[in-house]
Amino acid sequence: MTMQDYEKMGVFYIGREYDAENAKSKDDLVLYKSKDLTTHAVIIGMTGSGKTGLGIGLLEEAAIDNIPVIAIDPKGDLGNMALTFPQLKPEDFIPWVNKTEAENKAMSLEEYAQHQSETWKKGLSDWGQGEDRISKLKQSSDVFIYTPGSSAGKSISILSSFKCPSKKVKEDIDSYRDKIHSTATSVLTLLEIDADPLSSREHILISNIIEYYWNLDANLSIEDLIASIQNPPIKKIGIMDIENIYPGKDRFDLAMKINNLLASPSFKSLMEGDELDVDRLLYDNNGKPRISVFSIAHLSDRERMFFVAMLLNEVVSWTRSQPGTGSLRAVLYMDELFGYLPPTANPPSKGPLLTLLKQARAYGLGLVLSTQNPVDLDYKALSNAGTWFIGRLQTERDKMRVMDGLEGAVTGGNFDRKKTERILSGLSQRVF
Repeated sequence: MTMQDYEKMGVFYIGREYDAENAKSKDDLVLYKSKDLTTHAVIIGMTGSGKTGLGIGLLEEAAIDNIPVIAIDPKGDLGNMALTFPQLKPEDFIPWVNKTEAENKAMSLEEYAQHQSETWKKGLSDWGQGEDRISKLKQSSDVFIYTPGSSAGKSISILSSFKCPSKKVKEDIDSYRDKIHSTATSVLTLLEIDADPLSSREHILISNIIEYYWNLDANLSIEDLIASIQNPPIKKIGIMDIENIYPGKDRFDLAMKINNLLASPSFKSLMEGDELDVDRLLYDNNGKPRISVFSIAHLSDRERMFFVAMLLNEVVSWTRSQPGTGSLRAVLYMDELFGYLPPTANPPSKGPLLTLLKQARAYGLGLVLSTQNPVDLDYKALSNAGTWFIGRLQTERDKMRVMDGLEGAVTGGNFDRKKTERILSGLSQRVF
């Protein structure tokens, strides 16, 4: 097999067909049409199933076709995407190999690097890939690893300003309301305030302040938000005076909570770095595609949720500024969906994810959502995904939940549950 067999524009080479009955791979290539990714994809599999490898494979195929990528990495598994060695020389591996693994194999670092080099060369060669294709990947796009709140990678500023949405977003009343709601919820998540949008005075106040500034086409800084909580630019909420709904003393307490949060060293670092600008994340100044990986494993749960919600909101706004297209324009990848799209709860990330699953295809944005936790997912939302990659599953409960989700996603009543269960039970590693 050569590159000519699969190196075609508009298709992703993601492996070979697999004979489930005889448990062996066949010679037929699996060439996935990139335009099919505009209807989104879901990857489900237990730890060790190969789901992250499949996800990275899809992203690298997109990069080779000059399609930019934004990847959200909650577990810290995607940093290796920046390690691309066209010649796979042993000395390229030395800074990155695991010293403990080398010692366990009774090898020096140099010997272990040599071993890794040979392993990678053989592995890629077995699948018809060599130095030329690695070089093409390296030349097609640049990889940037962002670490919000940390100096380990590139810094990104997410707290400096709540940017006013575009005119197109504001003209869509539902989208505009969703963005205001999600932004207010994200702020309160940081404060560990579980706020109901209809009954929480904190949520109602912050939502009204955000809407006030955005209606003036003005960005809202954190400083503006704190000042506006103390001295609101609005005097009434609905028909009631704001002092009756939320007295000044209580508003001061809320402002102090936000101020104290921002004064902490960890949150100061969230205000430093590149602006959260989707266009810049996808392309450099010369129009070269980028793979922008957001490594957020070091953040706390609430910080991760805040960051993901803010990023997703920016992506929603970006899609609305794009002309419609039937081809794949960009990819948004999440390496672990657990907690961000639950079936019943409504975390700040859920609203923008639902919007993207329903509407992003019209603008050429494809979502790839991966998880090892198939139970706690909103399968009704995931029914919008046109491609499902399902690998090994850990428990019978996982298997049943996935099959229920698949059955709901398949249209026309053509779902063979018994056959699907039999196939899922026989999957091995790296088989989907």
